[in-house]
Amino acid sequence: MRIIISIVLSVISLISLAGDPKYPVSEISEELRKDVNAVVREDKMVYKILSQSKASVYAYYAVTILNERAKEYASRQVDYDKLTKVISFSGSVYDATGKLIKKLKNSEIIDHSAYDGGLYNDNRLKSADLSQSTYPYTVVFEYEKEYKFLYMIDGTVIVPDEKISVQHSSYQLIYPPNIPPRYHAVNIDVKPKQAKTSDGFESLTWEFRNVMPIKFEPLSSWRDVVPQIMAAPTKFEFDGYVGSMQTWDEFGQWINTLNKGRNILPEETKRKIAQLTIGLKTNEEKTKALYEYMQNKTRYVSIQLGIGGFQPFEAAIVDQTGYGDCKALSNYMMAMLEVVGVKSNYALIRAGKNASKMIAEFPSSQFNHAITFVPNGADTIWLECTSQINPFGYAGTHTGDRTALAITDNGAKIVKTPAYSAEQNVQSRTADVFVQANGNAKAKVKTTYSGIQYENGYLSFVLGNQYDEQKKWIQNNTDIPSFDINSFSMINVKDRIPSAIVNTDLTLNRFATVSGKRLFLSPNLMNRSTYVPEKVENRKTNVVRKLAYIDLDTINYNLPEEIYPEFLPEPVKIKSRFGEYEASYKLDQGKLVYIRRVRMNKGEFPPESYTELIDFYRNLNKADNIKLVFLTKT
Repeated sequence: MRIIISIVLSVISLISLAGDPKYPVSEISEELRKDVNAVVREDKMVYKILSQSKASVYAYYAVTILNERAKEYASRQVDYDKLTKVISFSGSVYDATGKLIKKLKNSEIIDHSAYDGGLYNDNRLKSADLSQSTYPYTVVFEYEKEYKFLYMIDGTVIVPDEKISVQHSSYQLIYPPNIPPRYHAVNIDVKPKQAKTSDGFESLTWEFRNVMPIKFEPLSSWRDVVPQIMAAPTKFEFDGYVGSMQTWDEFGQWINTLNKGRNILPEETKRKIAQLTIGLKTNEEKTKALYEYMQNKTRYVSIQLGIGGFQPFEAAIVDQTGYGDCKALSNYMMAMLEVVGVKSNYALIRAGKNASKMIAEFPSSQFNHAITFVPNGADTIWLECTSQINPFGYAGTHTGDRTALAITDNGAKIVKTPAYSAEQNVQSRTADVFVQANGNAKAKVKTTYSGIQYENGYLSFVLGNQYDEQKKWIQNNTDIPSFDINSFSMINVKDRIPSAIVNTDLTLNRFATVSGKRLFLSPNLMNRSTYVPEKVENRKTNVVRKLAYIDLDTINYNLPEEIYPEFLPEPVKIKSRFGEYEASYKLDQGKLVYIRRVRMNKGEFPPESYTELIDFYRNLNKADNIKLVFLTKT
């Protein structure tokens, strides 16, 4: 009897697993399957505003993974915290024919912290991985969440990456008539359909079918091609704090409400601050003294506790404990400046070297970082308060050259952070190379990295490290095929435009190639260009160059008496809208002096200029990789 029951249960299980085929690969058109790694079969999101302080979201995502390069789409993370509840989270996998082969078990959902190293946070993730070893297969994830706030509205990206096509996608906003959301569509021509629901709500719905893959062209902005819909509330409430995002001013007023009364410092600290600034006359001198005091006293710790993700800890707590997040440390810095009568402002910004641009025409929460700035006439002082090593007043690639939202006494205004010119971003190198007749050489090299080039290869972080880490940096960032480090030094000059001076004494084994009576060497010691942008037919997007800089190289080759050049190349000059290049060679009393100067321009250039850019790099590479030929007199 037990055997019969077991067989019956097995048959029932097989039938339930079989069912009707779902998402068979055969239903994907050849056009959508061509040259892609995955096809999104269904991407549905419904965001419903219930009140100023409550909302929900439902998401359903089905994707056919065609090969290992799209394996990441087989996993999913759903975030939550004390103000966000995950109502449901499920998943399933289907094979190529559409047969159900697995359902996600609750025991397979991993619940973990969303932050590693954050001392205070309640942000958590529910994670699941349904990846399979046999391709193709289809993964389906479905979840629903409730929000006890209305501050951010989940948007959607229609095509998530290159080599991904989309069969069907929909995005819907449902809302009470008296709390309409706002939206901003990027690279989308589809207009939303408006409707009324049976329960008296209104809705906006976008639908997309058979969307072809996007192409990220080299040196372009992803925002120029990625289709996405951003959404934001007008009136909202977050953890009891009511506000509006109709305008940036109204948003700034809400931030002021969060920060109000959190700048009070103990009297003993005020006295210490006054002592630190005795005899300092200018606002810049006072700001520098207090900034460096803060750097030595505090450390950055992520704070993510409900409204704490947006509201700073009180300045007195930071003063007592010595830690805080970007909001708390910026607020603490402002509180200290207030003690000595220096006016400062809080600013919200999208930080990061490759951070997306702020959309100024769409007031909303677009920020991941807070900083401080001190108005100082035409010379505004920007302060990164989370770093113990950042030079005073230096924004760099983390927060420089972008728009930010300055929180003013009455609201907010859009401001620009410092952009660094080519003349400020200089790598200047001088070297004395002593070449031997057998091709070996010794070299003493001095390189100064200033401005943005101060960050080359994370140099700015290495400057305060121990000997071994500094030596490793030199080994990894010295572009010479074979060398030994005899000695080195690093000097950190922490000015508003910082610089690092790196001195090295090197032995260059087999630096030059000897063949019979001839000796061959590349005059460009360690700054040869090899990059050529890949060819793109019918380019559609602008060419974006984010950094302007200058490289200067003066290399003095000291030659043995028995060696002389067979010929010296003519000077090289290359000029284009993207930059300028010059190289020259001069023989002077047994020395060959090689001088190279490159200036690269930043900006956005029309698509048709891309061919010119390729030609510019090809010519530059050719000039950089020229070889000199020397003869021996014997």
